[in-house]
Amino acid sequence: MQTTDTANSIMERNQANSFPIVVKIVESLKKILEEDKKQKNPLFLSLKESVIFNLARIALNEPEKRFLIGIAGESASGKTTFVQNAIRSCIAEERTDLYTIVCCDDYYYDWSQELKNAGSYEAFFAKGYSFDTPKAINLQLMKEHLISLKNGSAVRSPDYNFTTCESFPHGVLKRPNKIIVNEGLYVLNEGIRDIMDVKVYVFTPFDIIKDRWYRRAESRGKTGIAADMQFENVNTTAQTYIRPAMQYADIVMNGVVSSSYIQEMTEKIFRTIDNIAKGKDAIY
Repeated sequence: MQTTDTANSIMERNQANSFPIVVKIVESLKKILEEDKKQKNPLFLSLKESVIFNLARIALNEPEKRFLIGIAGESASGKTTFVQNAIRSCIAEERTDLYTIVCCDDYYYDWSQELKNAGSYEAFFAKGYSFDTPKAINLQLMKEHLISLKNGSAVRSPDYNFTTCESFPHGVLKRPNKIIVNEGLYVLNEGIRDIMDVKVYVFTPFDIIKDRWYRRAESRGKTGIAADMQFENVNTTAQTYIRPAMQYADIVMNGVVSSSYIQEMTEKIFRTIDNIAKGKDAIY
């Protein structure tokens, strides 16, 4: 009992000592966000202030804690682009021990045989199959993998082929690194969002999403009537399953900012936190 009391006392003292640093980080990040708001095309559309404070506090007081960040948005909203550019700016050198990316798209069920039986994507969709509902993805398996990663255990995520609709169950090794990023259509949906430490939604106007979606569909072998049929379904199901998730987000990001600005902002944020933690001046 005495040992426990002593440990708690040390922890409370450390937290008290770190509080001024947490406040300094929060104030510095607020200044960065204020500058972002002045931009014609800001990166942050909304952000809960409590998120900044909690992240700064945990980063200083629980350095071994793994962060699970969920990034959701409609198909072709720019989720993957945002993740790639944010990661690129945060890591100056190639290291694989800092972050792990888990993509919701990897967890699609295997419909390769159904596609073969149908004979074409048009016939496949005409039979009522849809890639754009939560039922098309094994969200329970994805959640189990995320919890395992957060608890320190490696997993093998499936590997999905969008052209053939094949799923390879033991495809890619995922390690339990410091930052775990889960990006995809349904990662902020009920039953998934409760395990996230930070919930992010990427918002993009409809006309931009449509243009991006058709270009990507063509690269995956879907054109003409098949593409039209799927996009109509994409738009309809997004109203039901994806857009409502934005209300639960801690942060709403702009899906049409440039890659260079994403990198600039994320680098500025991480450098500021790092400098203050090391006792240096903040970077604005």
